[in-house]
Amino acid sequence: MRVEANRRDFLRWLATAGAGLAAAGVAPAVFVQEAAAAGTDVVVVSGVTVVDGTDGPARPDSAVVLVGDRIAWVGPAAGVPRCGSARVVDGRGRYLVPGLWDMHAHGIDYEPVWPPLFLANGVTGIREMQGYDENRVTRDKIARGELLGPRVVLASSIIDGPVSLLGPPVTQVANAEEARAAVRTAVAQRSDFVKVYFYLPKDAFAAIADECHRQGLPFAGHWPYRLRVLDAARAGQRSFEHLFGLPIATSSRRDEFLARLDATPFDPKAPRDFFNLARELDRQAAQAYDPAAAARHFAGLNAFGSRLSPTFAVNRVISRPVSASANDPRNKYIPREIRDFWADRLPLFAPATSDEIAQQEAYFHAQLRLVGEAHRAGVGILGGTDCQNPYVYPGFSLHDELGFLVEAGLTPRRALQAVTRDAAAFLGRADTAGTITPGKVADLVLLDADPLADIGAVRRIDTVVTAGRVLDRAALDRLLADAEAAANRPAAAANARSVRLPVHGCC
Repeated sequence: MRVEANRRDFLRWLATAGAGLAAAGVAPAVFVQEAAAAGTDVVVVSGVTVVDGTDGPARPDSAVVLVGDRIAWVGPAAGVPRCGSARVVDGRGRYLVPGLWDMHAHGIDYEPVWPPLFLANGVTGIREMQGYDENRVTRDKIARGELLGPRVVLASSIIDGPVSLLGPPVTQVANAEEARAAVRTAVAQRSDFVKVYFYLPKDAFAAIADECHRQGLPFAGHWPYRLRVLDAARAGQRSFEHLFGLPIATSSRRDEFLARLDATPFDPKAPRDFFNLARELDRQAAQAYDPAAAARHFAGLNAFGSRLSPTFAVNRVISRPVSASANDPRNKYIPREIRDFWADRLPLFAPATSDEIAQQEAYFHAQLRLVGEAHRAGVGILGGTDCQNPYVYPGFSLHDELGFLVEAGLTPRRALQAVTRDAAAFLGRADTAGTITPGKVADLVLLDADPLADIGAVRRIDTVVTAGRVLDRAALDRLLADAEAAANRPAAAANARSVRLPVHGCC
């Protein structure tokens, strides 16, 4: 029988039992002393099976001790003394995983709707892929604790060429000098990384890469059409979004298709024409997969440390007819102005005729197979959704994405790691996030079923812990209800004078 301890005794025990903190570079005695002085809350998740995000086995009948916003101890449940002042979360029959990251998201500045939807679905961190004034404000509110929401890693303004699919607030650059200035602006705006886009001229892209290196700022984004993917990777592009260019690069018809793109000018009067051509060539290329070309390409990505961000969630939407998404029950959480935009926008991409539907269905399954091949070749995979694009939902769609990653060939464990451990490592946060390890941030999701047996278990959420704050099922249901109510109020919108509707290149 475990002995009951008061708070002081419990913290004293933690100081002596804190080998995990010490291994994480945190002095247990100092940590506990600071926690005691601050009157920091103690939470114990007890009797749980810990799926910690590492390659180690699941650990049944465990306990995880949280002190404030940090994980303080992980071990057998029997080893934790009872503490009368601690909040105890009953984990018996449940599974604890690290908080999830959506590594390609948009729209966090829809403050009454987006942040609660992320958290209610266990998404405790996002990589927001377009920076502008309004979402910089929202990021800072969350960081200061003024707004409950996921951690935000925020891109620069999207940097594109003088011809672009996009309008303001995209930054368009025509030469190296303007490109360097755009990077310096990104630094001044405290961007976490620079986002590059399709239509950048070669000299502007090279200048972005060099200036990012000088400034110590990573860059990521879309395939720049005027470069080969591996040339962009060699220059330092850390992730490639949506699989653009990957089917061509791994095809027996690669040289033919690249030559055609090289010979086609960007038309400032019809910039979408080039995008449509490149997408159609990618579709055709996917039907001519060449294992030898793929092996060379994957080896190059591995050599340069670049990752793939497939965003299957959005790719699936645009591979199906409009009617497939229009009645999704999750639409009730989406503000009317966005739903209207989706209904108008999606027909630009979605197949309509029976032949188009069959082609796009085959293309989507070819993308799944291609990512499976990349994964088996050791290429790093990121799990992102491109939410805020048509019928891609904050939080909910990351669960869809995990299912698609498993369908592509990742095991449930590897899919889960793609949005926890591997996401944190990619973001330079491996020492502070991504696994259930003493010293790391207390971002956790308690599930009612085993995600290693069925990745669909990520939908069965009992409790979410975000920066040490415990949101039980009742609190999560309130978040969902409040988000639904906000979405259905007139002018639900966001922290924005004019709503930032989706403008991104896949849809």
